Amino acid sequence: MNEDAWLRLMDGLSIGTNLPTFQKLTNAYAESHRHYHTSTHIDACLSLFEQHRRIAVRPADVECAIWFHDAVYKPLSTDNELKSADWAERFLRDNDCSQESQDNVRNLILATVHDSAAADPDTKLLVDVDLSILGADEAVYDRFEENVRREYKLVPMLVYRPGRRKILESFLARETIYFTPPIRDEYEIRARMNLERALRRLQ
Repeated sequence: MNEDAWLRLMDGLSIGTNLPTFQKLTNAYAESHRHYHTSTHIDACLSLFEQHRRIAVRPADVECAIWFHDAVYKPLSTDNELKSADWAERFLRDNDCSQESQDNVRNLILATVHDSAAADPDTKLLVDVDLSILGADEAVYDRFEENVRREYKLVPMLVYRPGRRKILESFLARETIYFTPPIRDEYEIRARMNLERALRRLQ
């Protein structure tokens, strides 16, 4: 987790440094049960976002959503995104940020459930950044699958395999996996190849 990046975001939001919250987030992403949803994932998302920041309508909101979107992560829970959104919303409210920013960041984080098509440009950018791992180089993607399985190690393979297949198939079923043109151009083809290979392994 990059403290300088955090401080730049705080400056962009026109609020204090909030270093205690930065430390809490750092601790959260370092929890021992995490293997993919770690600070490495957040750093990768922030790096890709910086490449496409100009696309964002409200870049500080998108960046804030990236920092918080996996802040709460329990592999067997169904409300991780909701609790992460609650934390982000509370953080912004406590720092007297506008209601618009509070609502926007909350909705952005909830979109990372990836259960519906993104509608607005900032949501499209955030979910594309979050899913960029699908279009990573083959070795990086394979390590991602291994780490996700490690996070769900308590789930028997007999149960894990069909559940994982359903998730991967849902991405392949989309007309396009990515919504933002430059990200789609870079990652779409490789993402489909990775997903198809992963599905064959899950058979």
